[in-house]
Amino acid sequence: MIDPGLCKTCRHADPLKHPRGGDPYWRCGKAATDPRFPKYPRLPVLGCRGYEQTAKEG
Repeated sequence: MIDPGLCKTCRHADPLKHPRGGDPYWRCGKAATDPRFPKYPRLPVLGCRGYEQTAKEG
């Protein structure tokens, strides 16, 4: 599996299943409202200005 980096714990990231199987690809929700963010960032994402950690459940 490809390491998504920061996307794995970002509240804006949306992992999508590839229609032909294999590794998921990651869509950035920030890209919908801010053109500075790529819709499908190159992985692994090691740094991102829009990163916001997901709220921890539990």
